[in-house]
Amino acid sequence: MGMQLEDKIVIVTRQTRMKGLLKRYATRGQAEFVLGAARAREEGSNVAGKVRAKAAAMDAGVLFDALEEEDENYTRTIEHLRQELDLGPRVQVIDREYLPNFLFGPKDIIVTVGQDGLVANTAKYAGRRPIVGVNPDPSRIDGVLLPFKVDEARMAVRSVLSARARFREVTLAEAHLPDGKHLLAFNDLFVGSRSHVSARYRLEFQGNSEPQISSGVLISTGAGSTGWLSSVFNMAAALGKTFSSNQKPPPPARMQWEDPRLIFVVREPFISRQSRAGLVAGMLEQNNELIIESMMSEGGVIFSDGVESDFLQFNAGVIARVRSAQQKARLVVA
Repeated sequence: MGMQLEDKIVIVTRQTRMKGLLKRYATRGQAEFVLGAARAREEGSNVAGKVRAKAAAMDAGVLFDALEEEDENYTRTIEHLRQELDLGPRVQVIDREYLPNFLFGPKDIIVTVGQDGLVANTAKYAGRRPIVGVNPDPSRIDGVLLPFKVDEARMAVRSVLSARARFREVTLAEAHLPDGKHLLAFNDLFVGSRSHVSARYRLEFQGNSEPQISSGVLISTGAGSTGWLSSVFNMAAALGKTFSSNQKPPPPARMQWEDPRLIFVVREPFISRQSRAGLVAGMLEQNNELIIESMMSEGGVIFSDGVESDFLQFNAGVIARVRSAQQKARLVVA
């Protein structure tokens, strides 16, 4: 008989900036000293420089006080939520770094507490489980994907438990490899090289194919169309405005989160004897796919939502098929 997973409320957290520094430098004093010393070295060795170096060290202390306050506030918020969400099911708190290997119960309710990116990171592993996005600091976080304040989280979770919650079904992108490995993306997939060297591959779209050399291929969902993809449109608009007075800038790509289509863009395509640039952008309809065959001996990767540590290797001989995923993210809305 297989192991039965109890249903629970899972609070997903993220590492604060202070905890990140302590993880790297072990102690607060050491981290403060290293950052202060770096500022001081830039000021030189003359008298005025030494005065500025002292000021820089004081600035480092002020910064650390602010980071410490931020960390303490976040810790109190998580503990407050743990108590507020004592609604019957067990409450468990996990950091987002453990999501790839975490075993969710079939009826778990997921509560993310952090920035919008935490929702995107969590959605890839949540399946059909509802996600309640909580904004822990509305004064600093825009919270496009975070409709609930901390004092509204209990109400939101209770609405899920009582089957009264409203949801948005968000389209995800998915990359499949021949060996069965796959990767989901809430905002976007990136296919290219791990480093800043050019990526080499063959791209196929709607029956046409060509070899390409570029900075990689970006494939965006509707939810991601206002993120990384929008910066590509901004660059294209600025280039058109600067160098071609007759060319109208492309409109920004803004799609609904539920839109089943994906947009792909080839970043900085290079034309040479070995590469072409005829397929640099397109719209993937729901049942279509983008086929990309790696021509890189090493360093080829596919990662999603800007998380480079969670990736698929994409080296010579590997063919990736990218399309809209059948799985949808279910975001609880106010």
